[in-house]
Amino acid sequence: MAKAVGAARTKVAQAVESTFDWLNPDYEAVYAKRAAWLTKIRANPEILPGLKEFYKTHPVEFITEWGMTFDPRNVERDLPAVVPFVLFPRQEEFVDWVVAHWYGRKDGLAEKSRDMGVSWLCVWVAIWMWLFHPGTVVGFGSRKEEYVDKIGDPKSLFWKIRQGINLLPKEFRPLGYSEKVNAPHMRVLNPETGAAIVGEAGDNIGRGNRTSIYFKDESAFYEHAMAIDAALSQTSNCKIDVSTPNGVGNPFHVKRHGGKIDVFTFHWKQDPRKDKAWYDNQVATLDPVIVAQEIDINYEASVTDTFIPAELVDAAQSFGPADVPANGPVMIGVDVARFGDDRSVITARRGRVVLWQKVYERIDTTALAKYVKTEVDAFPKGQVGQIAVDVIGVGAGVADQLRVLYPATKDAPSIVVDVNSSLRVDDGVNYNLRAQMWDNGREWLKARPCSLPNDQNLKAELSSPRYYFKGGLRLIESKDDLKKRQIRSPDKADSLMLTFAVPCAAPKPPMPVIKDRPTYDPAMGY
Repeated sequence: MAKAVGAARTKVAQAVESTFDWLNPDYEAVYAKRAAWLTKIRANPEILPGLKEFYKTHPVEFITEWGMTFDPRNVERDLPAVVPFVLFPRQEEFVDWVVAHWYGRKDGLAEKSRDMGVSWLCVWVAIWMWLFHPGTVVGFGSRKEEYVDKIGDPKSLFWKIRQGINLLPKEFRPLGYSEKVNAPHMRVLNPETGAAIVGEAGDNIGRGNRTSIYFKDESAFYEHAMAIDAALSQTSNCKIDVSTPNGVGNPFHVKRHGGKIDVFTFHWKQDPRKDKAWYDNQVATLDPVIVAQEIDINYEASVTDTFIPAELVDAAQSFGPADVPANGPVMIGVDVARFGDDRSVITARRGRVVLWQKVYERIDTTALAKYVKTEVDAFPKGQVGQIAVDVIGVGAGVADQLRVLYPATKDAPSIVVDVNSSLRVDDGVNYNLRAQMWDNGREWLKARPCSLPNDQNLKAELSSPRYYFKGGLRLIESKDDLKKRQIRSPDKADSLMLTFAVPCAAPKPPMPVIKDRPTYDPAMGY
């Protein structure tokens, strides 16, 4: 029975989808087909159990057949604000992707352009689970409570959930369901199956019920994303991050590009309701940062105050070390881990080429000094012109040990240089040495060509810090401030910037060897 009913229902859905004009939607035709199908169900109620059994494993068909959505912008087009939710192909793929991750007990991440209907899709997956899978618990979280549930506010997720349920034919609503009784604040309960949809907000996300699946709404904008991820790790086996970009280096960006989680991309070009004319209008009327963030899914261009634009890093990473001459002394930068998840990083740069970066975790200062010596001694004698060490905190101990290994002589100072990035400078532009060395690094990137390792983590770290002004002088965001934004310490980037902190004097050319040199003659000066 279920198979036969499902086949009949699929024909109805295909008839709707094959004739639907996304740019000029005819919802009256959709209503007519739904009405005909509902009339058949009511005339033959014995087919309803088989139909429900079919829908249990066919969420796309259920949503396309009975789902509704709300868009007040329709009114200006002489369309009703509440319309049937007819899915276009990419939306169908998203529903199947989410459900497959629930069945597979896997996390996923969806990056999206604006206005792709993703919130409504998540809502309808939740309603489908709530209706057809007894005992399931669907969780929703967002950074503000008003985005999760605010009575009477269509932007809130639970307003959408309640409306979606209320607009279903009575045949599909749970027996005994009452919005007043079963849908209190942040909760929607199914009195027939025991299923529930629950909501949380802010730092409380993940502190409540265990859930079958958890949707994290606009998770790139969470203030304490890492703490929320830790809390949710024990809450659900399937967590779905959904967001537009919010710059680089934050947990959402790291997760998106880390290669450890499945990614679903919802780009505006996959939406049949949008065309080039629509996009051109967005570009003409919106701020470029909004276009980058909410339309083009461009992480690097989605903030206005990034000090080093990602395109500079892209250009440098497009050149391999063999493509750019490496001239002059080798400059070594040693960024020393201070605490927590910081890493110690050694960088070797020679002229226009970053030769390599070495990363060390959880090692003491003595071990790090030995690693530096090993790397320095691997170069031909005299080729390393400077070892610049971050001496804030425990870094001073590394610098002291390296000075013992590379002592000053009567003819030359030690190649070890202390760098205290907090020291004030007097160049009329930068507030402190940190700002100055990042400024020098940016100029190095701008003076193309130059070569950087093709390392996406390095790219994110270089493009993460923002800048601001104090007393008219420029400051670069500190590691501590970056961590407040949930961005990991830019240890690779800072190690590279240490090579620009202190100019390295060019080595003096050797004195020419003169054979048969005469006895010193004071009159001649030699």
